Amino acid sequence: MNKLYIGNVSAEATEEDFETLFEQWKIPHSGPFLIKNGYAFVDCPDEKAAMRAIDILSGKAELHGKVLEVEHSVPKRLRSCKLQIRNIPPHMQWEVLDGMLAQYGAVESCEQDFTETDVSFIVFRAMEKLNGSMMENYALKVSYIPDETAAPEGPSVGGRRGFNTRGPPRSGSPSLGARPKTQSEVPLRLLVPTQFVGAIIGKEGATIRNITKQTHSKIDIHRKENAGAAEKPITIHSTPEGCSNACRTIMEIMQKEALDTKFTEEIPLKILAHNNFVGRLIGKEGRNLKKIEVDTGTKITISPLQDLTMYNPERTVTVKGTLDACAKAEEEMMKKLRESYDSDMAAMNLQSNLIPGLNLNALGLFPSGAPGMGPSMSSLPPPGAHGGCSSFGVSVYTQQGHPESETVHLFIPALAVGAIIGKQGQHIKQLSHFAGASIKIAPAEGMDAKQRMVIIIGPPEAQFKAQCRIFGKLKEENFFGPKEEVKLEAHIKVPSCAAGRVIGKGGKTVNELQNLTCAEVVVPRDQTPDENDQVIVKISGHFFACQLAQRKIQEILAQVRRQQQPKPAPGAQPPLPRRK
Repeated sequence: MNKLYIGNVSAEATEEDFETLFEQWKIPHSGPFLIKNGYAFVDCPDEKAAMRAIDILSGKAELHGKVLEVEHSVPKRLRSCKLQIRNIPPHMQWEVLDGMLAQYGAVESCEQDFTETDVSFIVFRAMEKLNGSMMENYALKVSYIPDETAAPEGPSVGGRRGFNTRGPPRSGSPSLGARPKTQSEVPLRLLVPTQFVGAIIGKEGATIRNITKQTHSKIDIHRKENAGAAEKPITIHSTPEGCSNACRTIMEIMQKEALDTKFTEEIPLKILAHNNFVGRLIGKEGRNLKKIEVDTGTKITISPLQDLTMYNPERTVTVKGTLDACAKAEEEMMKKLRESYDSDMAAMNLQSNLIPGLNLNALGLFPSGAPGMGPSMSSLPPPGAHGGCSSFGVSVYTQQGHPESETVHLFIPALAVGAIIGKQGQHIKQLSHFAGASIKIAPAEGMDAKQRMVIIIGPPEAQFKAQCRIFGKLKEENFFGPKEEVKLEAHIKVPSCAAGRVIGKGGKTVNELQNLTCAEVVVPRDQTPDENDQVIVKISGHFFACQLAQRKIQEILAQVRRQQQPKPAPGAQPPLPRRK
């Protein structure tokens, strides 16, 4: 996009004036200057020249007593309400920028984008007047971001580049180091009968546009999913209040359509909830769900685990009752689901700093598309396609280039075995398929055994996924208290000759390992090596601590293996293939 818009142009300005100005600053242009009443256009030969003109002239160059405003020219059909602000002082706090933006209009939302050279913000509904303004000796650079999906929202105010503001100014100003927190991370997902989809959309989309506008939400009706299915999913992105208002409106439309078409069957509210959060929605012995039923006067049922697949990790929560009762139940349930999501993400963000560069999105903890509640997991990368494991340490590869398989013995409460296996073994089969690992439960060592051993065999990434899901399952099923961290013990076997390397001189290595990972690492000294001349290393701690300890120990073992490989003699050459 190399066409420039030049604003705040004096009525006295001529084409020759602009020619002289661009020549003075050695800015090339590939066409004549098109001068209008108060503004002008010009084409640049490439993006580099366009950006040079914006950087040099906008807010700085003066022509006939007016300071010019230069930016990319955006066609009307592509204009959005998004602005990018660059050249922000690196140490600047969000409160300062927030106060500055408030002078020009309400900021609807803000996203922080770290790049190699800039700290950028995408600001919605802010005014263009910020361009060139000074902040602590930094000249802010503001430009519009084209958005082909942006729909026109009526006439603008304040001239060519003004926009109507929507909603009250945003409150709450977190520091620059974090994105301003919103409560719209978890969208509301509904299932509606296919015969009502047309009524929800309305003639030429008028109804759905009206719902979107009134509730300040983004609504996706997935009509093409599950062709021929009796129900279609709907995803609503908004604040909790916006999601609830949109949900109520959709229920009202379905009730009205049912009356008009003489549809006599009951139309329950159906919410799709990711299985990772359903255990906490239900609560221990079903207490959470029972309380919601009593408080709202509804009947709530949840689809069985057997309905889950790798590509459908959501369970259907069916709510029956009056429209008001269902709407109230939706608010209470989504509040619990959002709390679960926030809790999980906070815990993961807190611990992930132990493993720099960890790609949380690729772990399958939440499906792709929308955090926490997306429709599928089909876009998960294949094993080895992301950097999640390489950031823990060194992975060992076979001659074919595949990560070498590892065996880990993970000990879980004996009472949790049923939850891990699932009805008719469905859960452990799905877990094994998802992680790409062999997962088996070893027989109990005695009638009163309080722990059972889970044998996990697979490469590093498979180990990570399998163990992560097992830790999460134990938390979901309330085998640990709501404020209690899940801590398990894992055993890995190492060659007896490498045990000393894991311990280090005077226990130095194992102590450093424990300080680094926050896990307890023990190499019992009185062990007798097994038939494979291996001994056990015991690792105890929370999930990320266990994972980091496992990877660091595997790194030590990889170093030992490399050192044990015979070195070729000086000048020796590999044997030549024998001729036939």
